Amino acid sequence: MSAIILDGKELSKISEESIKERVSKLSEKGIKPTLATVLVGNDPASETYVKMKRNTCARVGMESIAVELSETTSTEELLKTIHNLNDDKNVHGILLQHPVPSQIDERLCFDAIDISKDVDGVTCLGFGNMSMGIDAYGSCTPAGIIRLIEHYQIDVQGLNAVVVGRSPILGKPMSMMLLNLNATVTICHSRTQNIENIIKNADLIVGAVGIPRFIKTDWIKKGAVVIDAGYHPEQCGDIDLNNIEEIASAYTPVPGGVGPMTINTLILQTLQSAEKDNI
Repeated sequence: MSAIILDGKELSKISEESIKERVSKLSEKGIKPTLATVLVGNDPASETYVKMKRNTCARVGMESIAVELSETTSTEELLKTIHNLNDDKNVHGILLQHPVPSQIDERLCFDAIDISKDVDGVTCLGFGNMSMGIDAYGSCTPAGIIRLIEHYQIDVQGLNAVVVGRSPILGKPMSMMLLNLNATVTICHSRTQNIENIIKNADLIVGAVGIPRFIKTDWIKKGAVVIDAGYHPEQCGDIDLNNIEEIASAYTPVPGGVGPMTINTLILQTLQSAEKDNI
């Protein structure tokens, strides 16, 4: 039996059609779902990511507000910008693009985002609520992965899941989301001892360590579900996917797996925020 390809590109297209319909219904009521993107400095990769998010908004009929601040912006100036967006009733979601210049306290600024507008899932309060099973917008990449798993009807309950990576917006929330779905979760990282043996026992693997091909094909046991959340200039992810279709029961391709679901989840959560305003 061949492995299932967890096609994030295809699922995001299907989702966009549904989002378009819901945006149209809100627009008829005079509500325009709006995402504010805050870009500090001139990092080329960040500029590209923000442009992709704004283009997606346009495709589904949503508004986007581009807030661009200089490389010399202070923490206080960025906080003032965020507070103004919090107070703007026409803004339903706020995205502060990571990373910000080094002089800025990024965590302080993330946590200044109103919880009701934290559609990127970056606040400590949002993480805490999500971990406790309280309604919250999840960090977009792990939340997108969960949507992908559920779309392909993969039951993670009871599975031995290994998440390789511990970042605040990927590895840690991914682990909590899987735990909330009753998986048994082990968190590894680049300094974990005997990591190869841990991964060899995994029923489900999430590569989120940020190192190209860090997880080797021969570490993966037959029939495992393989989720690669990495993407690198070498056109590869965090997992060596060579011959993966002969090993895994299901896997995400790179590119076209996890990436499209990240932006789609951001847009979906902005829409959900606008819909809550209409209740």
